[in-house]
Amino acid sequence: MMQDNERAVDISVIIPCYNEAEGIDALFARLLPVLEATRRPWEIVAVNDGSKDGTLAALQRLASGDPRIKIVDFARNEGQTAALQAGFDYSRGRVIIPMDADLQNDPADIPRLLAKLEEGWDVVSGWRKNRKDDALRRNAPSRVANALISRVSGVHLHDYGCTLKAYRRDILEGVRLYGEMHRFIPIYASWNGARVAELPVAHHPRVFGRSKYGLERILKVLLDLLVTCFLDRYLHKPIYVFGGFGVLLLAASCACTLLALILKWSGQASLVQTPLPLVAVITFSLGISSILMGLLAEVTTRTYFESQGKPPYKVKRLVNLDGNK
Repeated sequence: MMQDNERAVDISVIIPCYNEAEGIDALFARLLPVLEATRRPWEIVAVNDGSKDGTLAALQRLASGDPRIKIVDFARNEGQTAALQAGFDYSRGRVIIPMDADLQNDPADIPRLLAKLEEGWDVVSGWRKNRKDDALRRNAPSRVANALISRVSGVHLHDYGCTLKAYRRDILEGVRLYGEMHRFIPIYASWNGARVAELPVAHHPRVFGRSKYGLERILKVLLDLLVTCFLDRYLHKPIYVFGGFGVLLLAASCACTLLALILKWSGQASLVQTPLPLVAVITFSLGISSILMGLLAEVTTRTYFESQGKPPYKVKRLVNLDGNK
């Protein structure tokens, strides 16, 4: 007979932990009964993200009593995105549910996420509709960021920053996360044909420890959004970005040159009396450099796909065709 840790796993709960020793026992006391009540095979993958307190010891104590509790221990603090990626890599569940370790996410919402997923959605994203965070430092910037992300990506969600979500494993295949990009998984999924839903979830005030995030995170998120949009729209043809920018710079160079000559011929200013010739040279040089960078990016893109045998497309299904080439 197969042991619990050898069975096929249906639900994997991923919990990144960084200096959360005070709340670990309380979190698991709430989480374990919820998972047991689902009557589905489950596992918890807790990722200790280089904690400097007793987080690892608390996790080890819990794991020693239940083999379904797994631990991934980082050598140093790598950040939430890396911790979630490790959780995805080491988990085995058909459904993956990440959540925070600070008790602000409510484990009681997990059955609701699962029920929504069973309606046919591929991603169910939690929405902290009544968020219990600082209104000025956290809530207001979050609303602005969420609106911007929704507008740019075309995937409209109220709360990209909520860690509590439910994913079907197959939509995470091939997704690699960097920077602060874990919040953009619903975007990746939607762009690849997944159906994304949003569900209001509970949000509790922080009881233990303190928040690990500051206002500087907004800039990181916006820069990662820029990278995400670039990779989606121009990964296959980067020359359109670099080359387009280069052509604009060359056009600006020509305009500056023409304006400088007009000023000289009309007697209004000689070439040494205006900065236009210098601007023309600089924009011409930058334009040529940008176009060359675009050509180099094209070569790199082809190397990326061909070296790994990856096609520049994603097939959703095949009919009367063999999937093996």
